[in-house]
Amino acid sequence: MARWRKLGVIAGAGALPRLLADAAGEAFVVRLAGVADAGFDPRNSAECGMAEAGKIIRVLKEASCEAVTLAGVVRRPDFSKLKPDWRGAALLPRVIAAAGKGDGAMLNVLVETLEAEGFLVVGADEVLASLAASKGPAGALKPNEEHWSDIRKAAAIVAALGPFDVGQAAVVASGFTLAIEAAEGTDGVLARCAALPASARGGDRRNGVLVKRPKPGQELRVDLPTIGADTVRGAHAAGLAGVAVEAGLTLVLDREAVVREADRLGLFVYGFTTAEIR
Repeated sequence: MARWRKLGVIAGAGALPRLLADAAGEAFVVRLAGVADAGFDPRNSAECGMAEAGKIIRVLKEASCEAVTLAGVVRRPDFSKLKPDWRGAALLPRVIAAAGKGDGAMLNVLVETLEAEGFLVVGADEVLASLAASKGPAGALKPNEEHWSDIRKAAAIVAALGPFDVGQAAVVASGFTLAIEAAEGTDGVLARCAALPASARGGDRRNGVLVKRPKPGQELRVDLPTIGADTVRGAHAAGLAGVAVEAGLTLVLDREAVVREADRLGLFVYGFTTAEIR
């Protein structure tokens, strides 16, 4: 039973905002200008600039939204080019100061602002529980012992970098760290790995694992790690053996497509627990 009657979805790019709006039944979508995908019903949505905090709060209240979720891809903006309304102008110094600490700190400011206005801020996994990665293999294959060593190291890297608010992903092959996610995102990480010589992975054989998990201490209601079929294809192009994500704390978009691509390409997709990586 949902804890709200009507959900507001602040929509960035990608499929996730539409999935959540459809799953919620009664929902109102705030389309971030120049970011959100097209195609939302204008009768149940409104376009707002990223810095129009006052307008965003007003349209959500006018739509009688009780809860709000933030969903979709939003790249860090050029703050000098934003056009804030009066509420956004008041909030912008806090956002910019938080941005200096990392994206997590910046998102915390947005969550606090919405809560101060009386909204219940909820995660995508609470709106649509089936998005959360399940434990164990998602397809036909599972990691072997060498893969497990790489999974544990990559998971430890993400955890160790948590205080620096860096990224949610790392790639390790035969104990050698190939990449750590930063501003480029997971697709960029995999593209970098694909450009490396095969010797970096230990030879021509398929080897190495992309690991995604939340950063320690991050706000779990926003910006959970996410994978989809494109992630699997990117891992394949990078010569990796598989993708491992923290079960229950990672979103899987279109699980059937993820499993289908993993099995077709011969990769594993695995949801690990904290007990398995100790």
